[in-house]
Amino acid sequence: MIKVVAIDDEPLALKLVKGYIEKTPFLELAGAFDNPVDAVSFINSTDIDLVLLDIQMPDLNGTELAGVIAGGPKVIFTTAYEKYAIEGFRLDAVDYLLKPFSYSEFLKAVGKAQKIIELERKVLPSLEIKNDFLFLKSEYKIRRINFSDIQYIEGLKDYVKIFLTGEKKPILSLSTLKALEARLPEEKFMRVHRSFIVNLDTVKVIERNRIVFGDVRIPITDQYKGNFQRFLDRNFI
Repeated sequence: MIKVVAIDDEPLALKLVKGYIEKTPFLELAGAFDNPVDAVSFINSTDIDLVLLDIQMPDLNGTELAGVIAGGPKVIFTTAYEKYAIEGFRLDAVDYLLKPFSYSEFLKAVGKAQKIIELERKVLPSLEIKNDFLFLKSEYKIRRINFSDIQYIEGLKDYVKIFLTGEKKPILSLSTLKALEARLPEEKFMRVHRSFIVNLDTVKVIERNRIVFGDVRIPITDQYKGNFQRFLDRNFI
């Protein structure tokens, strides 16, 4: 199954897309939003494969939202304006549906996304990532970040703050927490809160469902408590 989120500020358009998703056997509707800001928070804290995304919306338009979730789910744009087509493909959208679109047009677009997603599911697990570092843009520079130097990472909407051992100031980079999480080795890093990922090797003190890093207390929320407890159980004496 492919988990899908639909985003459109027009109620009738959103209802139509939801109906198309629900009648398509290989799609699972994970969420539907008329507010793009709420949608970003949901997508960044949930495992989503595909986003059907209107372009012209208030507060955060579709192309801006697609940039925020880059590196995460695939995107199919839905819009009433042809002029956005070039920009949509520049953002690596899988397809572009011009409103009003039929179910057959919808099915063709999501079928294309299905092929790409299924191919990645087959190929990506076989790729062994040997690097123990990554490069990030920060303050007009590109910095190499060793995984072993990371204590924890905080997500702030369109940015992440990476706190390193031995450095007083965090590194600030334009990225989402979800996109960065996908690049980190899951045996070493764990999300414990919608806004925090910790390096498990640097966890020294836990106090009342909070991980202690000096003066900082990172809460372990209910959504992630089970995974963290299993980590503790494996290493508890």
